[in-house]
Amino acid sequence: MLQNTLIGAGSLSIIALFNSCSAGSSGGNDDLSRPNIIYILADDLGYGELGSYGQTRIETPHLDRLAADGMIFTDHYTGSPVCAPARCILLTGLHTGRAQVRSNDPMSERGDVQNYMAMFENPLLEGNYPLKAGTTTIGTLLQSAGYKTALVGKWGLGAPGTDGLPNKQGFDFFYGYICQRQAHTFYPLHLYRNGSRVYLNNDTVPPHEWLPRDADPYDLSNYERYSLNDYSPALMFEEITQFVKENAHRPFFLYWADPIPHLPLQAPQRWVDHYVHKFGDEEPYTGTEGRGGYFPCRYPRATYAAMISYLDENIGKLIQQLKDLDLYENTLIIFSSDNGPIGPYTPWFESAAPFRTGSGYNKGHLHEGGIRVPMIATWPSVIKPGSVTDHISAFYDVMPTINEITGINNPENISGTSFFPTLKGEKQDQPEFLYWEFPASGGQMAVRIGNLKALRKNMHQGNLQWELFDLDEDPEERNDISAIHPDIINKVEAIVARERTPHERWRFNVLGE
Repeated sequence: MLQNTLIGAGSLSIIALFNSCSAGSSGGNDDLSRPNIIYILADDLGYGELGSYGQTRIETPHLDRLAADGMIFTDHYTGSPVCAPARCILLTGLHTGRAQVRSNDPMSERGDVQNYMAMFENPLLEGNYPLKAGTTTIGTLLQSAGYKTALVGKWGLGAPGTDGLPNKQGFDFFYGYICQRQAHTFYPLHLYRNGSRVYLNNDTVPPHEWLPRDADPYDLSNYERYSLNDYSPALMFEEITQFVKENAHRPFFLYWADPIPHLPLQAPQRWVDHYVHKFGDEEPYTGTEGRGGYFPCRYPRATYAAMISYLDENIGKLIQQLKDLDLYENTLIIFSSDNGPIGPYTPWFESAAPFRTGSGYNKGHLHEGGIRVPMIATWPSVIKPGSVTDHISAFYDVMPTINEITGINNPENISGTSFFPTLKGEKQDQPEFLYWEFPASGGQMAVRIGNLKALRKNMHQGNLQWELFDLDEDPEERNDISAIHPDIINKVEAIVARERTPHERWRFNVLGE
């Protein structure tokens, strides 16, 4: 059903680019067994927010073209419904039952880690719970195979002074946000280049500030202070194009972890104007007093769409650069999102369609809208244009796929399975299961077996009851059929008992941990 919905659509959401030049061309690497790799990860982009996945209001022509040139995955999943653990799982190939990072964790024991200015004054308050020294990542494996590696964008897996920094986890070059909370403004005071801060030409406007109560919410001038000078997505894209240019004649891996369209609502004015003209007038978003809200915005729907179209525009520029350098033909591109969407305007865009869109069902939750994400893969010399696959896959399958393509041995006890045969158009068995656990949002677990998905919520309140849904017949997960499938529930219990290792930091007391 979902596959038929997507045929003939036309857009993307996460891109992993395996990038190289065809043999004998004027630029790029001649060794076809060592393709360059670019993986592009959007932030909080919903399953239904690309044209190729059915979106009708947001324009994504370059991602749609990329989808038409390659393969759409209808059943691809993130590793977790929030940023940090999803990125950990992507890079390490281990699902959340075994992953080092299983939730967003700012390590509050360090001090006032939620205070933007305190973090600016003391870098040791930045960042999240770190990856450990010696962790095997996609970056470390490709470094050992002779690749030049780079991460541009949002990291979220470490803090200054820890081993969990990009340059210690397999990346020769890093530019962007070390700290996820600093990324709550696209006009930050600083970014990082490798291990050092790069200070920007922006004033101090702390994230989560709301519109003053006495300000007219319909007066555009009252929003000017939230659009400053140095727009971080633009700065990061400049670094991407420079990295590609400098490494066009060697095998490279580029992980582009763009912060768009994660809140706040900040986008280039020309794109905002485009969508204001298209959508018409709308009610402003004035922010929320206290933490949890984001910067106010006069035209929230238009600005949200503008952010996604700006990302799409930059992806188009990168593709053109690859073509100009004769790198595109032997490039595998995978585009996806770290988790589902969030925001009061997502129902209007049907951001998670055909799954439920709204509070409790998207980002932060193990319902389909929180974890099923778009993925598009292109590799003109390998992947048949216009392909659509219902092969079931997850973030932890990306590492073994890259390893098979590049001839690298998988680490022991890896959770994933390569989907390289699917990329080549070969028939591939579906995985036995997919597994998730999430210690936040009340405590949750989920297991997918074929078209059936078991879900357990509110574990911190003592719940151990599973719900079961048939995703083919019930993609919105409304009809619990667990009572008529006790055999499946027993199988799910066995998978959980076998697959998960308790974590010293994130525990489920209901399981006796």
